[in-house]
Amino acid sequence: MLPLAMLTGVITYPWVSHLIVLTPYLIFSMLLLTFCKLSPTDIHIRPAHIWLLLIQVFGCIVLYGIVCLFHPVLAQGALICVLVPTATAAAVITGMLGGSVPFLTSYLLVCNIGVALVAPILFSMIGTHTDMPFMESFLYICKQVGPVLLLPLLFAWGIRYLTPKVHEKLLRLHGLSFYIWALSLTIVTGSTVRFLVEQENPNYSVEISLALVSLFICVGQFLLGRRIGKYYGDPISAGQGLGQKNTILAIWMAQAYLNPLSSVAPAAYVLWQNCINSYQLWLKGKREEQQKSIK
Repeated sequence: MLPLAMLTGVITYPWVSHLIVLTPYLIFSMLLLTFCKLSPTDIHIRPAHIWLLLIQVFGCIVLYGIVCLFHPVLAQGALICVLVPTATAAAVITGMLGGSVPFLTSYLLVCNIGVALVAPILFSMIGTHTDMPFMESFLYICKQVGPVLLLPLLFAWGIRYLTPKVHEKLLRLHGLSFYIWALSLTIVTGSTVRFLVEQENPNYSVEISLALVSLFICVGQFLLGRRIGKYYGDPISAGQGLGQKNTILAIWMAQAYLNPLSSVAPAAYVLWQNCINSYQLWLKGKREEQQKSIK
């Protein structure tokens, strides 16, 4: 589905790119279906969650400052690849790899709240709305980002306790989030391709550099997350929590609030993180086969 969705976006970009306005609503829908499975009693904040969130928030700022010395657009691409929350599908991969799904779903909640609070501040300072007064820019971005990341949680818990029957129906529709994700990926891919095709002065060296920067960040976040998780006894869950990103949200944020060219970084991140996940699943399958042969 991943290559099919991206290929569809590339081929149909003149048309699907106009649907980019739907992206916030699609992200909202995916998060709503995900949070419907998360009960408030299932949330347990652990020290590893705090460390991972600190790396996301302060790591993106430090990395932005370093890379900005070389190129501001590369710096924005690096920032968004670190700042963006964990992917909603990360819980599935975590379970397949043998990690703790409750740990991952709790962190999904923590990092979405954290990013919803921090992103408007950062985008107001370095994004495309810096010509506005800071408070005006901050409030504008809050109104755009906050509902996408926080309202799905409030809606999901409100539905759980106020309308249990509706909640049960939404739980049965959980598989729908996969198809919403595929549609979103098609749209954001088409939007990225349209920007690259129609840009007046293409800078291919910057675009290739953005893809390479995202590769370095992707590998680094998976490794750093696993190292932190190893200290707390759960390297798989922490590695997925820090490394597997909501790239659809990242591309939308980059196109809406940063230099649109910086969206090449999270677009490339889609490929890198899925290559890493595929490799991890292959390794796990190989180990299981070896264990069966020994028995």
